[in-house]
Amino acid sequence: MTEASILFFRACLALLAMPIYLLSFLGIWEPFCRKVFFPFFLEKLSAIHERKAKKQKQELFRNLPDFASPSGELKLLEIGTGCGANFQYYPPGCKVTCTDINPNFQQGLLRNMNKNQHVHYERFLVAAGEDLHQVPSGSVDAVICTLVLCSVHSVNGTLKEVLRVLRPGGAFYFLEHVAADHSSWKYFWQQICYPTWKLVFAGCCLTREIWKNLEQANFSELTLQRTSIALPWTPIQPHIIGYAVK
Repeated sequence: MTEASILFFRACLALLAMPIYLLSFLGIWEPFCRKVFFPFFLEKLSAIHERKAKKQKQELFRNLPDFASPSGELKLLEIGTGCGANFQYYPPGCKVTCTDINPNFQQGLLRNMNKNQHVHYERFLVAAGEDLHQVPSGSVDAVICTLVLCSVHSVNGTLKEVLRVLRPGGAFYFLEHVAADHSSWKYFWQQICYPTWKLVFAGCCLTREIWKNLEQANFSELTLQRTSIALPWTPIQPHIIGYAVK
């Protein structure tokens, strides 16, 4: 399809979302989104995503214990913890440091912490993925990041911080929605939705080719698969899943 048709449909979608664009222009939407809308929406989406991706996540995190330190201790750092949807997959007794740039997920986070008391929660840091200065270099055995790299300011900057905080031989686990094949209708739909989706959903970018950033980062080993999560009527079905070793 031509660039003109993409722009036309983008304009139609922007008209439908005009109240949000107006609130954004007035400086009202972003604080409301961060404090109220996005935490509410993310908890609902996480519940749906969990049902659809449960088997893939169980398989992904199955080998987490293999990355425990020689003492047997397993220290995890989660970037963009949100409501804590991944806690159920972590091995008993592991120590988790949670980080998120948005501190407004307390209710959902507390619910998941209470449900998953097999995990030892060390601390919660308000931090962006590109700036984890509160975490010492080489101090964690594994970093987990799911549905987060779509909205960080810099994917490469975040991966650089991941490599810094991981100990040698540690692993980075990821599950991210990505750009669809450029010749597909899904990609056409992603291009149409992109500006409005990014505004409404707190900076989420639909067309990032995150596999390229992972391939170019300085990991010694990369295990990556493409998969599709059945989320009908959404532009976020194509995903990549896997782990990379420092």
